[in-house]
Amino acid sequence: MEPLIRTWLSDPTVIRVLTAVAGLLVIVIVARIIRSSITRYVTGTDSRYRLRKFITFLAYILVVLMISVIFSDQLSGLTVAFGVAGAGIAFALQEVIASFAGWFAIHFAQFYKTGDRVEVGGIKGDVIDISFLRTILMEIREWVDGDLYTGRVVRVANSFVFKAPVYNYSGEFPFLWDEIKIPVKYGSDHKLARRILLGVADKILVDYAREAAVSWKEFSKRFLLESALTDPIVTMEANDNWIEFTMRYVVDFNKRRTTKDLLFSTILDDFDKTEGAVQIASATFHLVEAPPINVHLRRDDDVR
Repeated sequence: MEPLIRTWLSDPTVIRVLTAVAGLLVIVIVARIIRSSITRYVTGTDSRYRLRKFITFLAYILVVLMISVIFSDQLSGLTVAFGVAGAGIAFALQEVIASFAGWFAIHFAQFYKTGDRVEVGGIKGDVIDISFLRTILMEIREWVDGDLYTGRVVRVANSFVFKAPVYNYSGEFPFLWDEIKIPVKYGSDHKLARRILLGVADKILVDYAREAAVSWKEFSKRFLLESALTDPIVTMEANDNWIEFTMRYVVDFNKRRTTKDLLFSTILDDFDKTEGAVQIASATFHLVEAPPINVHLRRDDDVR
């Protein structure tokens, strides 16, 4: 047994394999210790996530460099074989290669980052992780109204960034334009209704408008954009059923639903304070009573 072990240990290839395995174990252990230390000492969620991903990526790079150095003389003789095999591997793994290229595009072309709300491959959600091959989303909408989580975690191949549009709801400009419609009865004081709506908008949406104006100014420095109105506006339209007011405003991408709830609640309360001067309209149906129908039956004797 001992002669066999001595023979193995005298073989340079075996020594290199053992060295590579030992180096791999050291890198994995050190990476795990550092990742645990980051979780313990770094409190910020975003900073902790980015440091952990960086340590993992750095560990992969170190493993590749270590193997390249250890087997450098042997790898040089396999260049031709790798070239022939590479063509077949590239064809068989083209989707994997495209996903890996998508990972580079996502990071360096700034398609999106963790924490952004996006739509990728027809899936809407918040980006919770970006791996080498897939983007992981916490899904929103589907059977749930509004921008609320469904509870499903969706993994989308990174190659989709080359195949379909990528919608980013919170990238360089983390605000969205939204609007609500308020139907008001005919006969109501429409001027008072407009003043109430503008007052509600100024009270609730003033901070969003101010922040959005600053963000849009910075955003327009990077792209060819026209000036945009971030202050809330109220427009009126008279249709067959009622006077319809539309309030258009800028809101944080993550607070659309709660902002709508607050706006409608405040508007209804303020309309109630007018004591009937301004009333919300609704679809009503009037059933018209049919005229009475008199039926006279004649007997045979009357006919004679």
